Amino acid sequence: MKRELGIARCGLACCLCSENDHCDGCHSEKCPDKEWCENRKCSMAKGISSCFQCESDCHKGLLSNIKPYVFTLFAKQYGLEALMGCLERNETNGIVYHRQGICGEYDDFDDVEELINFIKNGKCT
Repeated sequence: MKRELGIARCGLACCLCSENDHCDGCHSEKCPDKEWCENRKCSMAKGISSCFQCESDCHKGLLSNIKPYVFTLFAKQYGLEALMGCLERNETNGIVYHRQGICGEYDDFDDVEELINFIKNGKCT
C-alpha cells in the first residue's frame, strides 16, 4: 500500500492501485485523467480536495460505480483515516483491490451496506 497516494477525489483507492508505479494520483497535476474526470473537475470547482467532503449525495462520474461511491460514503461517515486503516488491514489480510485489471473483491457487491460492512470487517456478513 502506498499510503501517501491516499484516496482519489472520487473515492478510488490510489494507495492500492496496481498502476500507481507510473501515476502520482488525481491530486497531482500529472494526473493522466485530469482532462476528462468529472469528479476531479467538480471537486476543484467547489474548492474541496475530495468528493467525500461534499455534502451532496452524488452519483456522477466515477461515483456511479459502487466501489468509489461506497469508499466516499465510508469516508464521510467514519473519516478518511478510518477508511485508509481498514483498506490497509484488509490488504494485509489478503483482500485484493485489483485482480486482472480493475476488478477486485470490493467490486463483488451490489449492496451499499454490505460493502460498508466488508470494508469495516474484511469479510462478508
